[in-house]
Amino acid sequence: MNVLVTGGLGYIGSHTAVALLERNHDVVVVDNLYNADRDVKERIEKITGKSIKFYEGDCVDPEAMERIFAENDIDCVIHFAGYKAVGESVRIPTKYYRNNLDSALTVLETMKNHNCNVFVFSSSATVYRADQKSPLNETMELGASNPYGWTKVMIERFMEDLAVADEDFCGISLRYFNPIGAHESTLLGEKPVGIPNNLMPYICQVADGTLEYLHVFGDDYDTPDGTGVRDYIHVVDLALGHVAALEKLYEQKGMFKYNLGTGRGTSVLELVNAFQEATGVEIPYQIEGRRPGDLATVYADPAKAEQDLGWKATRTIKEACASSWAFQQGLKK
Repeated sequence: MNVLVTGGLGYIGSHTAVALLERNHDVVVVDNLYNADRDVKERIEKITGKSIKFYEGDCVDPEAMERIFAENDIDCVIHFAGYKAVGESVRIPTKYYRNNLDSALTVLETMKNHNCNVFVFSSSATVYRADQKSPLNETMELGASNPYGWTKVMIERFMEDLAVADEDFCGISLRYFNPIGAHESTLLGEKPVGIPNNLMPYICQVADGTLEYLHVFGDDYDTPDGTGVRDYIHVVDLALGHVAALEKLYEQKGMFKYNLGTGRGTSVLELVNAFQEATGVEIPYQIEGRRPGDLATVYADPAKAEQDLGWKATRTIKEACASSWAFQQGLKK
């Protein structure tokens, strides 16, 4: 297949591009470089020995999207492009609603113009209503607790409505939990712009001395050690989940939803300890008050993805920690 990957030079997008190329699919990438580096294209090509076609552009721009589809025979789209910082979405909700909804709608409209009917969406565990007990499964009620999450819920609803209105449409929503880790080559990993919003790159920047210590928000949750519990999935496993969904459902029509997680919860302090054991580097941390909107425990029931797609996360937390640190060390060279 010829796959358009929006936001394809970002953290998850770049790993997915590698997984697609390794399965002999062709890849076209569009990225506005808001939170990605141009040299990631060369890194993807170095890992795979294959070339990708890259457009610097924004998915909210109809003319840019029209050009991409006119110049390439696109079979399907994997849509990563969008803002993703939960805290920022609370502070600047209009930014998130405008960008995330516009980008998805523009891509979907352009797909329709070019008879491209398969849309794989980068969704999130934030779509689930906060008062539901983990493990979370795909039948549970939706109800996000922040604007970022609501953009995901709304885009999933767009897809539901399209599946009803257009009998040719195949929408696949992949609900991520917490991606961590890096490619074994050390050429790809999570490299956020500015202060990291996610836990693992923050730990890595503490480890290399860029940041002084880790802020741990809350130690009084109803969890084994009082810190928040999440489902941390290796980014390579996550990327392979996209390929499995695309290949399994490409010929099917309708709307499909899958959790991509490990089915296991790991606390903040457990992740810190795993990092220290995997790397031998001590991570100083400071306990602080809870952040508004944070939940005690969130982890996936990934059984449906295993049953329908034949996909299962196999890489360990320690493997993810070791690969993240190897990538971070490479950035300093």
